[in-house]
Amino acid sequence: EITWDAYEVWMFDLDIQRRKIAGQSPNARDQAADEYQLTQPTAPYTDMTFGMGKKGHPAICMTQLAARTYCQWLTQKTGRYYRLPTEAEWEYACRAGTRTEYSFGDDPAQLAEHACVNDNAGGHVNPVGQKRPTPWGLFDMHGNVWEWCADWFGEYPKSAITDPTGSVTGSSRVGRGGSWRGDATS
Repeated sequence: EITWDAYEVWMFDLDIQRRKIAGQSPNARDQAADEYQLTQPTAPYTDMTFGMGKKGHPAICMTQLAARTYCQWLTQKTGRYYRLPTEAEWEYACRAGTRTEYSFGDDPAQLAEHACVNDNAGGHVNPVGQKRPTPWGLFDMHGNVWEWCADWFGEYPKSAITDPTGSVTGSSRVGRGGSWRGDATS
């Protein structure tokens, strides 16, 4: 999950505004990243947090295209490659080397320690990193907000057993991880 604090730097050109206020010239990475300012999301028509919190909270209500474009901008900004994971990559990261139903085992009664779901989220999105991480140190892989994947919703190709790429076409994109509004099984 990406926080509003990080997402709004791209969404509202906050990095460009800070440079202007400080009287700083853009460096090479800034210049490359500034090219991605042309494909920002449209201006929000309402408070996109819907009153659930901004500082330290996950950014919500973005399109999959906006998430992909943010990754491109972040790649230019940092010089490190970023992209959305495939559904298979997301699943691999979520399981964190385990072979159990959840990264912490098979007991759904322990889910409250690891996930913000309908039963324990208090009716709203929660700040990131409040629950226990996976064995690989990843937070919020179970619950809080759905996370975009690169794939289209559909079946994995039958021929790809190792590292499947997922469907290349479909009617909707894949989101994984569960939600503060969903029950533990979802």
